Amino acid sequence: MNFYKYLLLLLFCPFVNAQVTVLDSITKYPVSYATISFGNGQGLFADDEGQFYFTKTLYPDVDSLFISALGFKNLKVSTKNLSNQLLMQPQVDELDEVVIDIKPNRKFKVEKLKPYLDDDYYNCWLPTIASEIAVYFQKTSNKDQILTSVMFPIALESKDWKKRKRSNSDKKKFSTLFKVNFYANNNGIPGNPLTYETIVFRATETDGDFHKLNVEEFDLNIPKAGFFVSIQVMGYTDKNGKLLPNKKYKEIKSKNGVVKIPTNFRPLLPFTNKIETKNTYVKRVFINGNNWVKFDKGNTFKSSLLDKGLYNYGIGLTYKTFKDD
Repeated sequence: MNFYKYLLLLLFCPFVNAQVTVLDSITKYPVSYATISFGNGQGLFADDEGQFYFTKTLYPDVDSLFISALGFKNLKVSTKNLSNQLLMQPQVDELDEVVIDIKPNRKFKVEKLKPYLDDDYYNCWLPTIASEIAVYFQKTSNKDQILTSVMFPIALESKDWKKRKRSNSDKKKFSTLFKVNFYANNNGIPGNPLTYETIVFRATETDGDFHKLNVEEFDLNIPKAGFFVSIQVMGYTDKNGKLLPNKKYKEIKSKNGVVKIPTNFRPLLPFTNKIETKNTYVKRVFINGNNWVKFDKGNTFKSSLLDKGLYNYGIGLTYKTFKDD
């Protein structure tokens, strides 16, 4: 056997017979990008086909899995004799319905809020799958408004650290999948989802300083109380955008035992001090009860970004404001 083929076999042997598929209990369709929490502050995601890999070789200390996904009841299963299919029950939660009468000839004005860009490594959030970042936006008019696109700032890194400040330097390659959610404003924190659609995008170094995500097809009507846009890294993908089954934390031996450090994924997310209000919220997806906390000093965060007054992730928006008939 060729050496490289043997090496690949060794790398992927833990995944043999370890594939688990998450399905809708009624339709038997895959539950795309379900969250798989280990209950110990760690976890991973299913891919677009509802599949993930789990073995005791990879995760010897995990005895239970907690499965969650928008529109489904949470599911807890034992890892002992884990089935290769997990069924989730749909949960019908009423969305806050906002109907906008969009006639074919109804006039509108396109408005844009620019993203805040920065390629300075030291001004960036290092994405891990343990964290979801949400940014609040006010409704800017008492007229009907529909969100059409979202611009997510990303920071590109130079292949040569000495040339990192040069705009024409070669950039490190990456292919990373992000998940996006939209939430209603619930007394100042992210509340109910505005849509149960699964929305993901793949970012690469070819995007430049930001990734533009078109969302007009989802009919996202901007509520009177404003809304939140969230972003969460899911992991690296292959060249076709398929989520890879990578382990999401590193194990480091210390005097007190093995410490698990969440893996940081590229691209980095630049934060800014050019927004007057503090609009950014963070939650640790697998710990602390999934509760949202404002990204601010004194809120359990220790971050060099806060020390420098970088309180916000500067997402940009494009939306339509409709004129009165």
